[in-house]
This record gives sequence, C-alpha cells and structure tokens, in this order.
Amino acid sequence: MSQWDPAARLSYWAFHANRRPVYMRFAYLQLGSDTDAEEAVDATFDSIMGDWLRMLHMDRLDAYAWTVLKHCLVDRRQRRHPWQQEPEPMDISAFEAALKEAHADQYEVLTDTIRFYSAVSRLAERQRDTVLLRYGLQCTPGEAASVMGVDEPTVRSYLGQAHRRLARLLDTCADPADASEPAEPAGS
Repeated sequence: MSQWDPAARLSYWAFHANRRPVYMRFAYLQLGSDTDAEEAVDATFDSIMGDWLRMLHMDRLDAYAWTVLKHCLVDRRQRRHPWQQEPEPMDISAFEAALKEAHADQYEVLTDTIRFYSAVSRLAERQRDTVLLRYGLQCTPGEAASVMGVDEPTVRSYLGQAHRRLARLLDTCADPADASEPAEPAGS
C-alpha cells in the first residue's frame, strides 16, 4: 500500500470505512460469533487490499468485493464446522429475538423465528443475501444493491422471488394440526 498513489489509498480506506460495518453485521448473521465475523471480514479486506489497484478498473468493484466476502465466510464456516455442508444463517438470532420480545410469548416468538430462519436458509443464495440485507440488517433495496454490487431492480427482483418462495415454504411448514382443521368460510 505504501507504493500506491494517494488517490488509491484514499479510495481504499473510504471503501473500507463504508463497507466494513455492513460486512461485519452480515458476517455475524452468517457465523453467529463476533470473533468469527471479525476474522472473516479482516480476511476479506486483506484480500481486497491485495487486489485494490486491479479492482479500481473493474466495472462492478462492489460485486467483486461482495464475492470476496462470501468466499471468506464460507472458508471461516468450513474451518469452524468442516462437516457442515449447507450454511445456517443466523443460528443464534432466533434466541436473541425471543429474549428481546419481553411482552410476547417467548416460546412462540422463538418457534416462529426458527421456522422463518429455516425457510430463509432454503432460499437460493442471492435471494437469501437480499433478505438478510433488507430485513436482517434493515438496508434499503438501494443500500443492499450497492453492497452486493448489483442494480436496485435486481435486488427488488430477488426480494420478490424470495417472498414468493418463503410464502410457499412457510405455508408447507405450517403445523400439521393447523392444516387438518377446516378453513373458516369467508364471511363467517
């Protein structure tokens, strides 16, 4: 980095300052550990730093950086759980959500949250990423698009696909006892 011109150095640090907070929050949702998230994000920025001068000439610098983050998350998860094939995002978030909801039935909140996160984990990767960014991290569609390095209409499309898939998954995951009860007639 010491051989970089001042503009390249400044642009890297601006990118770092802008992306690190959302990368950390996303990594935490994926890994469930501050330490693992920190290590994955540090590895991401180490890799980005090594490629920064080349990245400055890319059309989709953000998309490349997002891909680097995703690879670092997979590497971190595999080192932590080498036997686990599929990612399980937000594995402890359900418990955190239940604890935050002091006035609600904590068991119901916990089971609903686990059901939802289980359904989210079954989405296609890009759909899952957009759902986590939009609803898990409260990013606007524009912010999610910027972080992922795609256009906002692409994020909106992924969200629409995810909503339809989640509706099907959550409908089929409903309690079998609920499914056996006859539906209320309309107008009752």
